[in-house]
Formats: sequence, structure tokens, C-alpha cells
Amino acid sequence: MLARLLVIVAVLSFPFGAAAANLAIKAFAGKWQGSAVSESDISVHFRLTSRDIDVEIKPSADGFDITWNTVQRQSGDPGNPKERLKSTSLSFRETGPNLWAWTGNADPLTSDAPYVWATVRERTLIISSLRIYADGRHELQIYRRTLSGTGMTLEFERLVDGQNVRRASGRLVKVAN
Repeated sequence: MLARLLVIVAVLSFPFGAAAANLAIKAFAGKWQGSAVSESDISVHFRLTSRDIDVEIKPSADGFDITWNTVQRQSGDPGNPKERLKSTSLSFRETGPNLWAWTGNADPLTSDAPYVWATVRERTLIISSLRIYADGRHELQIYRRTLSGTGMTLEFERLVDGQNVRRASGRLVKVAN
């Protein structure tokens, strides 16, 4: 059942049609900084907020490590929102051609931790995170980081029980190798 759900989610995460060659993970290596705009369907006072974002990607012998930081502005006084830094660091190990699994993965039906995997589709590094709650609800977060001629774009979606409750999009530039 879990394997079937993961396959369905993975298939729905990828675009269809003729595909160009996938970039190697090393193409994404480096430190990137930028900003994003977040849209929320669940916040009354903070439906549209700005975020400062940075990401660092380091290829390793058998996978890659990624750290991303987001300064969120989505609470407090809407005229002067509180800033909150959210940081995430994950290590991925290759599990197959163009497929990496988070080293902290456990069974999402019995663990509080999400099940996280990554893949590259053409010029886009896609990191997906699936969490299943004790009451049966589920949350899927998808981060799409696409390389372009001018840097990297970020597209983020957070879905709860299939409903898109938050979206973010932004641009980053490479500041270090």
C-alpha cells in the first residue's frame, strides 16, 4: 500500500512529454541566495508574504547534502510581521539512477518523520516530502529548483489531503561554488 502511494505521488510530481537529458546533481552544487513570494489559502492576514531564501547543495561520493534557510514573515502584525528563520538540512543517498532517498527515512505510517526523496528532471531538482498523520491525513511538500541562464528558480507547493494550502515562487543567484 505504501509503495503504491509513493509510486503514484512520484508519477504525479513529474511533467509529461518529450524530455531533454537530465542534469547531473553536481550542476546544482553551490550556495544560492534570493527571495520568494509565498501565497497561502489558510492565513487570513498573511495571504501573500515575502521570504528571503538561501540554499547550499554539496554533492558527495554517494549522493548529496542540501541545506536551505527561509526567513518567513507570516505572523504578528501584518504591517510589521515577525521574522522567523526556518532551516532544513538533509543528506541524500543514491538509490537508483537519478533517484535519491533521505538518509533519515522511516516508514511514514509509524514515524513522525516524513518520507523524503529527490530526483532531477531535465534542469529541475525536485525534492518531495510525504508525511502521514496519525488520523490518516497526509501532507505533501514539493520543492522544484530549476537552473536557468540567470540562476535558479524555486517553485514550492504544500498540499494537505490533496488541497494546495501554500505556494511559493522565487529566484536565486549563485554566490559561491
